[in-house]
Amino acid sequence: MNLNDFDTGEHPEIDGDLYRKVLGRFPTGVTLVTAMDGEEPVAMVIGSFVSVSMDPPLVGFLPGKASYTWGRMAEAGAFCVNVLASDQSDLSNNFFRKDGDPWECTDWEPTTGTGSPAIPSCLASIDCAVQEVVDAGDHWFVMGRVVGLSHVEEGSPLVFLGGRYGAYVEQA
Repeated sequence: MNLNDFDTGEHPEIDGDLYRKVLGRFPTGVTLVTAMDGEEPVAMVIGSFVSVSMDPPLVGFLPGKASYTWGRMAEAGAFCVNVLASDQSDLSNNFFRKDGDPWECTDWEPTTGTGSPAIPSCLASIDCAVQEVVDAGDHWFVMGRVVGLSHVEEGSPLVFLGGRYGAYVEQA
């Protein structure tokens, strides 16, 4: 079976507000995807990060097609996914602000594989070379081949659910 087996030719409209509300019930991790635009670091906050394959090691994320930042990042051919810790909501918010330079108060270092910005204070950094970019509606699905990894042993990831930040808490 495939999607065409279910296609009756009719495509009901899905209410955008309801769609966001329903999918907002699914928690996502918060990442800061970084790249270099020439000599300048650029970044975007991404909650649509996903592991794709272990062999070969592939990950992916979905920037909007209208994203100015992705337009700047795409030319680099590489990116780094920085997994934010539960105490880094301010860092995340800094990259949403239109005023000021969020990099002024963010320490980073180039990864050894691609040179993309890795943020040492994050829980993990996943250095990637762009493998493929696929059309996905109003987004791009950017798949990266993992070329380097780093992590810390402790800490809770920053989580986003229902329009708010939170933390992962283990149950006993």
